[in-house]
Amino acid sequence: MKFKWCLLIVVLTMFLGCAHQEDVIILDQRLSKMEALGKKLDQKTASLEKKAVSLERINENSGKEIEQSRVYVSTKLSEFEKNLGNEDLQIRTEYAKLNAGIEALKDDVQLLRGRVEESEFAMQERLKAGENAEKGTQILLDKLSINLNQMEVRLRHIEQYLNLESAGSLVAPKKTTLKPEKTRTDQESYVAAKQAFDQGDFKAARSAFEAIIKDFPKSEHADNAQFWIGEIYYREKWYEKAILEYQKVIENYPKGNKVPASLLKQAFAFISLGDKANSRLILKELSQKYPKTNEGKIALQKLKELQ
Repeated sequence: MKFKWCLLIVVLTMFLGCAHQEDVIILDQRLSKMEALGKKLDQKTASLEKKAVSLERINENSGKEIEQSRVYVSTKLSEFEKNLGNEDLQIRTEYAKLNAGIEALKDDVQLLRGRVEESEFAMQERLKAGENAEKGTQILLDKLSINLNQMEVRLRHIEQYLNLESAGSLVAPKKTTLKPEKTRTDQESYVAAKQAFDQGDFKAARSAFEAIIKDFPKSEHADNAQFWIGEIYYREKWYEKAILEYQKVIENYPKGNKVPASLLKQAFAFISLGDKANSRLILKELSQKYPKTNEGKIALQKLKELQ
């Protein structure tokens, strides 16, 4: 490069014939500066190329780290879903055991009812025939009465856990057929319908509760009547229909006293259907809206069991 410039200067000097030595020095100095600048540009270019290579390596490493992170997160999510499935299976098993225990207890109660009725009938027959002394018979009857009371207490505990009203005496009277009477008040109609329910005559009770809602829509017993219709379907294990009937209580009587109980029984019905997701949503809503009620407290405890 310097040689070319020198040659150019010589040619110009020969051509012009009037160039001075001082001008040649100045041109040579300028040429040196330009060469220095060229070297600096070459150095900067080399530096930029190194940085570009470094950035490419960094990007490549970052891509590998991102891919490793994605694989790690995916693995952890899979493990979490697997653990969640195992916990859900365990909860299902525990709930099934609880239901089985309750059903077994109900069977024991029913069996005891039959035995008590048979014993009472036998005692009455013996009294009539004079086979037993009055004192011995009274002692046996007292023992039977104690056993009956104990079973009634156990049954009430179950009903309180499920938040139901007392089903009355353990020994169910004969079923009665309710006949519609226009002269009845809403209070009398409700008492008769509830009596049929307590006696286990669900068909007659359902008709009577439906009549109350139709004939006395503004009655203070209307929301209770609607709740017991849902309860009848629940006890018949028609859970889908029970959920719909409980929903009528929530929507048609939002200020009634049966709304918390309806929400709780809806959640239990969904559990019986195997739908724990909807059950959790309802229990959460119940515990938040009615935290101070018995139903709200039961909902909160049930949520902990379902976690």
